[in-house]
Amino acid sequence: MTASRGSAPHPGSGSGPGGTAPAPPGDPADLLAGVGASWTWLLGSALATLVPGVLILVWPEETLHVLAVLLGLYLLVIGGFRFVSVFGHREQGDRLAGLLIAVLYVLAGVLCLRNPMQTIAALSLIVGVVWLVSGVLTAYTALASRDLPHRGFVLCAAAIGVIAGVVVLALPTESARALTRLLGLWMILIGLVELAVAFAWRAAVRRALAVPPRDPDSPF
Repeated sequence: MTASRGSAPHPGSGSGPGGTAPAPPGDPADLLAGVGASWTWLLGSALATLVPGVLILVWPEETLHVLAVLLGLYLLVIGGFRFVSVFGHREQGDRLAGLLIAVLYVLAGVLCLRNPMQTIAALSLIVGVVWLVSGVLTAYTALASRDLPHRGFVLCAAAIGVIAGVVVLALPTESARALTRLLGLWMILIGLVELAVAFAWRAAVRRALAVPPRDPDSPF
């Protein structure tokens, strides 16, 4: 899920064309903050969800072993995206929620890859819990950030994640093919919603950069 990024960049704050703020050289935290706050990083995260979802659907004959490996890699990659995005958050509470989401994804990815021959029920439980918890945390950060641009898109992505987690947990599947179709469809839907969030963030960044910086000495 896509976590809150905080408020849109203010004009004159030195934001770059991609929505990233230039960081002093040699400071890894500031460099990660610039990358994590960029709309292109959001776009990459959305594609990292959308592409595996498409692959899972168009490759219906994969075994449970292959499905577990694909899901494990997907969860690890998304965990990496979420971790970098944490540095783009301004509020401490948003950073904590983002860090919890990142850790959750990484742990779930390790569980999938550690034992790829696990049962269908185990895979459903892992992915369902990840989507449910990350959706709830994303909704929390979106509701807490009142100045978040296009907050409705982020809340929509959070709601999709919560619904996907509930559906995967509540509907047991009896075969790898049924689980494949279910997870693939939800991953595509989540990826499409996150694409909308990325482009909404780009629009907010461009509007902020289009406003001329205000002169602090000017009375107007």
